[in-house]
Amino acid sequence: MKFKILVVDDEQSIRDIFSLLLEERGFAVETAASGRAGIFQARSFAPDVLLLDMNLPDMSGLDVLAGVREALPACRIIVITAFGTIRNAVEATQRGAYAYLEKPVDNEELLLLIERALEVRRLEAEVAGLKAELSARYRFSEIVGTSGPMNSIFQMMDRIARVDGTVLLTGESGTGKELVARAIHFAGPRRDGPFVVVNCGAIPRDLIESEFFGHSKGAFTDARTETTGKFEMAHKGTIFLDEIGELPLEAQVKLLRALGEREIVKVGGSRTIPVDVRVIAATNKDLDGEVHRGAFREDLYFRLAVLSLRLPPLRERREDIPLLCEHFLAKYGQELGKSVQALSPDFLETLMGYGWPGNVRELESVIYEAMVHAEGNNLDVSVIPARVRSRARFDPQTEAHGVATHGDPAAAETLLDAAHSAAEGTSRALIEKALQEANGSRTLAAKRLGISRKTLFNKMKALGMG
Repeated sequence: MKFKILVVDDEQSIRDIFSLLLEERGFAVETAASGRAGIFQARSFAPDVLLLDMNLPDMSGLDVLAGVREALPACRIIVITAFGTIRNAVEATQRGAYAYLEKPVDNEELLLLIERALEVRRLEAEVAGLKAELSARYRFSEIVGTSGPMNSIFQMMDRIARVDGTVLLTGESGTGKELVARAIHFAGPRRDGPFVVVNCGAIPRDLIESEFFGHSKGAFTDARTETTGKFEMAHKGTIFLDEIGELPLEAQVKLLRALGEREIVKVGGSRTIPVDVRVIAATNKDLDGEVHRGAFREDLYFRLAVLSLRLPPLRERREDIPLLCEHFLAKYGQELGKSVQALSPDFLETLMGYGWPGNVRELESVIYEAMVHAEGNNLDVSVIPARVRSRARFDPQTEAHGVATHGDPAAAETLLDAAHSAAEGTSRALIEKALQEANGSRTLAAKRLGISRKTLFNKMKALGMG
C-alpha cells in the first residue's frame, strides 16, 4: 500500500520538485495550484499527508487547513511557509497542523517530518483498531448465556451501563466479574477512556496507598522518581477494583476519602489532583457480613453499592453449559489445531451433573484439557478430568465446600434429579439434531455424536425415543 501525499502550492517549480522527490521514495503524489483546488482534490484523493503553502493566491492557507481538516480529520498537514509568514504557520499548528517548515525546504528534513507524521497516523490507526477490538470483545454478546438468570443479568447490565454510578459486582470466583465490568465500561459513556484494573488482594499492605494514588519523589525509601497512581491513570475512564473485600481497614479509609472528594493526594505530596473516574468494584465475599464482623467499613460499602449486581454461579444456570462448551471449543480450536465436531451425550451429562465450584473459569479449563487429550474430532466422557467425573454426583449446592450429599439424601435426590433432567434434555436435543442432519440414519447420527450405534440405541431407549 502506497501512502498518499497532496502538495498544494501555487509555484509550479515547487510542485514539480516535491513530486519528483516523493515519488522516488515510493509515495503516491498529487498536486494542486490553489486553495480551492487543494480542498476539492483532498476530498477525492484522501491524502495521508498534505504539504500546504501558506501563501496562496485565492484563499488563506488557514482556510485551506480548516477545510481539509473538516473533510479529513486524520490527514496530517505540514505547513510550508516563507520567513514573513511564520506567525501564520504557528497559528496553523495551534489549529491542528502537524508541523511547519520554512522555505527553502531541506529535502531530508521534509522526508523525516513526513515519516514521523505517517508514524503518528499508523499509531492512531492501531489505537483505534485496538479500541474497536476491545469494544467488540467485551460487548454484552461476548458474555455467553441464554438462561433466565443470564437474561436478567444482561437487562441489568444494560441499565447500569447507561448511567455513571459506582457499581458493586458480587459473585463466586470464576463467575466472570471482570468480563462484566469491562462490558459495562465499553457499553457506557466512558468507552473511549481507559479501563484500569487493580487487584486489591495482590498489593502488599504498605504499598496500597502508593498503588492507588501514586507517590512523590523521596516519599519513602526507594522512591527515586514520582509515580502515577491507578486512580490518576483512570482519569476520564473506569477503575476496576477487584477483590475489594481484601482491602485492610486503614486502606478503606483512604479509598473512601478519594471516592467522596473525587480528588487524590500522592504519598509524600501536598497538591490535590482532581480525578474523574467511574468505580466498579468486585468481590467474592459477603460484604454485608464483613460489615457486621467489623472487617469492612459500612460507609465504604454503601458508597460502593450504589448499583449492585450479583453474578449467578454456574450451578444456578446449568442450561448454559452446552452453549459455553461450544464457545470454548471455538475459542481453543485454532490454538490447539483441533476442530471438535461433536460432544457425546455422556460427556455433556457428566458436565451437567457436576457442581462447578470454580464456575465458568473451571469449565473453560476442563474443556481445554479435554481438547488436549481428545483423539479425533469428538469429545466423550473419557477425556473429562477424573476429578470432575468422580465428583459429578455431589450436591451442586454444597459442592463448592467439598461436602457430599449423603448427609441429606432427600435433598440430594431432588437436586440430582434436577441436574439429570437438564442433562437428559440436552442429550435428547443433541440426538434429535444429529438424526435430523443424518436424515434419520442412526449409523450416521452415532458417527456425528462420536459414539457407537449400540450406545446411541441404548441412549435413545433410556430417553424413551423409540
